[in-house]
Amino acid sequence: MNDSICYLLIGGTSSIIARTCTSPLELYRLQRQNSFMPGSNLRHILKNEGVFGFWKGNGVNCMRVFPQYAINYSIYRNVLKQMNFENKFHNIFVSSFISGSLSMLCIYPLETSRTFLSLQTNKTQYKNFMDIVKHVPLRKLYGGSMMSVMGFAPWNAISLTSFNSYKDFVHKHYKIENPTSVKLLCGGFAGLTAISITYPTDLIRRRLQLQHFGCDSVPRYSGIIDCARKVLRSEGIIGLYRGLPAAYIKTFPTLAIQLSMIDTLGHWYKPYFIDK
Repeated sequence: MNDSICYLLIGGTSSIIARTCTSPLELYRLQRQNSFMPGSNLRHILKNEGVFGFWKGNGVNCMRVFPQYAINYSIYRNVLKQMNFENKFHNIFVSSFISGSLSMLCIYPLETSRTFLSLQTNKTQYKNFMDIVKHVPLRKLYGGSMMSVMGFAPWNAISLTSFNSYKDFVHKHYKIENPTSVKLLCGGFAGLTAISITYPTDLIRRRLQLQHFGCDSVPRYSGIIDCARKVLRSEGIIGLYRGLPAAYIKTFPTLAIQLSMIDTLGHWYKPYFIDK
């Protein structure tokens, strides 16, 4: 099998499994970030939509994360081969920064659609992804895309670099018999490291995405700077970190599963599919 195809499958498969396992936590995070939306709590979801409501938007999210992380991991691995910095972590950071930027731009309309579907109740605004495409112009589906690139590229770079740094540190200083537990913990803490640094960009991105949701309760912003100013004016610096505890709860298991799976699948398939 071609290297790039193998990378696509590894990145896409690991992302779908991780996101589906933690979908209710992601929904909780979105609600805490955007508490101005009607019915933005899990109790309301359970009462009006049942248990399966906790996975609403997960189908579109899987449609989004599979190509995003397939493209992301494939570009990352191929660019990494071309990097020649003496420090391997510099190579990882630059490669993952580039791959994060390109992959986010490729799938951004799916990202916006997932946010729309997750923050509505009983499909009151849009029935599905195709309904969103039909009623929302493409340029509006790219609302907040530059903020997303500014956020996801460093998030991707920090998480992958941290994951490899933490793994190297553990292997160097400790003898742990179960490598899976090491990968899970390193993946989780890598996610916490990345989200702690880049979280305000994620909040601003969501706010800009929701400009075109079609709900009167959504605050209006003219752009990235205007959004940041209004959040700071009305909520203070803590407003840029609204929902961060929920993001921690969601990010740790998601990145633990995803990064450990990527690492494990890469080692499993390397002798058979990836030519070195």
